[in-house]
Amino acid sequence: MKELSLHVLDILQNALQAKAKLIQLRIIESTIENKLVIIVEDDGVGMSEELLKKVSDPFSTTRTTRRVGLGLSLLQAATQRCQGDFRIDSEKGKGTRVEASFQYDHIDRAPLGDMAETIESVLVSLENCELIYFHQFNEREFIFDTREIKKVLGKEISLWEPEVMQWIKEYIQEGLTNLYGGA
Repeated sequence: MKELSLHVLDILQNALQAKAKLIQLRIIESTIENKLVIIVEDDGVGMSEELLKKVSDPFSTTRTTRRVGLGLSLLQAATQRCQGDFRIDSEKGKGTRVEASFQYDHIDRAPLGDMAETIESVLVSLENCELIYFHQFNEREFIFDTREIKKVLGKEISLWEPEVMQWIKEYIQEGLTNLYGGA
């Protein structure tokens, strides 16, 4: 995949298919420590030990729409190319945690990509799930939490109203611009 945000989108979609009620996405970028870490945790149905052993096999998938499961295996390969690490932990009935780390300045590391677009794409599917998105760049932090947005909106206004979705995308874009030191 050309951008890491596409890997993130794939993992978030997996969490939604696993019937997660809460998904936590953490991205930690540190030019000081020369690392980029992506962590996705969910409280979905989790995986059996048998499935967990197969999960990074590109020819194994639980999906019925295709016969291969390239997402996690491609992410694992991307981390290995960039002197990073890939780890997945899961427990049946408790959820899954995926962690991918990269050497930040590695020449083969794909760019992070458009995280605002990624989050917006996932929000459309968050019917019975909450999302916390935490992003850190060196000492700066940005947090987006659907629970907080819903609290402000109240019951009268839906998260999926076009105007709300547009505001969320702009809010995330502005937050990320500020995170990277922009105006």
